[in-house]
Amino acid sequence: MNRYGHLAMEHWARTDPARYATIEDPETFFADLGAQAEAQIQELADSLAGRDHPGEEYVAKVGRLNVARLRAEEAVLTDLVWIPGQEEDEAPATDWVTTTMRESHTALFEDEDEDLPKR
Repeated sequence: MNRYGHLAMEHWARTDPARYATIEDPETFFADLGAQAEAQIQELADSLAGRDHPGEEYVAKVGRLNVARLRAEEAVLTDLVWIPGQEEDEAPATDWVTTTMRESHTALFEDEDEDLPKR
C-alpha cells in the first residue's frame, strides 16, 4: 500500500469509523484507492507542469514541478481521500481554522510586543 492508501485508511478510520467498519477488506480497498490516487496525481501533475520552458534554469524547473505535484495532490486527495465525518459540516472546520489562525497570529504579535517599548 502506498502513502496515499495509508493516508486514506487513517483518515477514514478516524473521521468516519462507522463507514470504515463497513469495508470488508480495508487493506485491499485502501491499496486500490492509493494506487488510483497516485495515478491521477501523476497524470494531473504532468498536465499542470506543462512542457519545459526554453532556457529554464534547474531551480525554476524543480519549483514548477513541485508546485504542479502539490496542486495535483490537493485536487485528487480532496476528491478521493478526504471525507467528511458522520455529522460533520463545513462550519466547524472553518471555525477551527479561523480560531487557530487567530490564536497563532495573536501569539506571534504578543511575543513581538514584549520587545517593544511601552508608550
